[in-house]
Amino acid sequence: MEIGLGVALAVALVLSVIAGVGAYLYGYKQSETRVRAEVKVADLSVEKALEETRTLQREMLLEAKDESIKLKSAAENEIRERRSELHRQERRLHQKEETLDRRTEGFERRERAVAQKEQDAERLHADAEAVKQQQMSELERISGMTCEQARDLLLSRIEDEVKDEGARRIREIENQTKEEADRRARHIVALAIQRCAADQVAETTVSVVPLPNDEMKGRIIGREGRNIRALESATGVDLIIDDTPDAVTLSGFDPVRREVARLSLQKLIADGRIHPSRIEEVVQKSKLEVDAIIKEEGEGAAIKAGVHGLHPELIRLIGRLKYRTSYGQNVLMHSVEVANLAAIIAAELGADVTICRTAGLLHDLGKALSHEVEGPHALIGAEVVKRYGKSGKVVSAIGNHHGEMDEPQSVEAVIVQAADAISGARPGARRETVENYVKRLEALESVANSFAGVERSFAIQAGREVRIIVRPEEIDDLSAVRLARDIVKRIEETLEYPGQIKVTVLRETRAVDYAR
Repeated sequence: MEIGLGVALAVALVLSVIAGVGAYLYGYKQSETRVRAEVKVADLSVEKALEETRTLQREMLLEAKDESIKLKSAAENEIRERRSELHRQERRLHQKEETLDRRTEGFERRERAVAQKEQDAERLHADAEAVKQQQMSELERISGMTCEQARDLLLSRIEDEVKDEGARRIREIENQTKEEADRRARHIVALAIQRCAADQVAETTVSVVPLPNDEMKGRIIGREGRNIRALESATGVDLIIDDTPDAVTLSGFDPVRREVARLSLQKLIADGRIHPSRIEEVVQKSKLEVDAIIKEEGEGAAIKAGVHGLHPELIRLIGRLKYRTSYGQNVLMHSVEVANLAAIIAAELGADVTICRTAGLLHDLGKALSHEVEGPHALIGAEVVKRYGKSGKVVSAIGNHHGEMDEPQSVEAVIVQAADAISGARPGARRETVENYVKRLEALESVANSFAGVERSFAIQAGREVRIIVRPEEIDDLSAVRLARDIVKRIEETLEYPGQIKVTVLRETRAVDYAR
């Protein structure tokens, strides 16, 4: 029994060992299967990640290609535009060169034509003199008298018939007309001046800005001059900061810009904040303020002068005259005064009062644009007024108030010319002294007298015109034209004067004889 029990135990032990080995092999098999499945899943994840990476790489390559294509297209477009612009500039330059060549050729043809005309004129003059001599010889042969004898006979008969009566009547008419004209003119001018009350001295544009102290000069200049450069650039006016204590001088041809600069600088000094951005802001505000003042002054002047229905642009130009002076006389106040004087004179003479008022108010309108447009202010103003639909009489009166045109086209033009002279010549109207006035006229006459062949010269119309009398035996007709041109050039080079100066050369030939 003990042996059977031992065998049973051995068998049981063997069976348990076999069962344990089988269980171990089964577990190992299951673990290997599970590991293989996880490896397979990991391989699939890696392949999927690689596929996504390759897809992303392809997309990035495509985007990079598109971007490079766009950049290349933009660069090509820019190159084409620059080439087109260069071609256009080359064409314009070529056209300008052709235009200059054509103009040069035209000038040369004109010079040749003028020279040819001068030769033809001289030849015709010589032919005419020859024909005249032939005719005179033939007439003397037919009449049996010389030219002097025929003339003396004719003059003696006419003198016997009309000399006494004609001289007496002419003298009476001249005396009566002169007396009546002088009396009437004195009455009208005196009445007009009495009824037109104006200030004795008009205001002038301020060009000096006071400073609280000299330290402010450094702040206005700024670091390395940035503030003063910004102010000059924004206003278009030069600032002169010198040794003058507590003051800054503003220099500029345009009085409106000078006023904007003055207001801006005063505001900056009062505010204390002075830097480029603040300067631009203050200048813009000052421009708006000056524009409002200009509009208000223009409307007020039109109301004072009794002129209605003006174009807004004309109102604005009239307002700009507030900042313009002529020999110390404010041009806006002068224009209103001329309008009232012209209206009074027109009413006395029975002329058109409305035309005289309008032309008187607008006669110096060109001075508002004389810094922008070249030419006499009278002609500039006439062109501007014509552009805004004013009548021909108004345009003529404005354009001729200093005698720039040939002759006045209407009585209203003469009235406006007289009113302008009265306003400028009344006591206290202008600040130019008599000594300076006389020196300016003497300088003008001395320039004219310095040329050979000039006998006398006279500066008239307050120095706006100089009339030169030449010796006819030294200066012929063609030389008179050249002399006028030479005098004009000399005046432009040596003298300073407002507006323009008209140069008139007079050549006279007299034949004198005595009846004995």
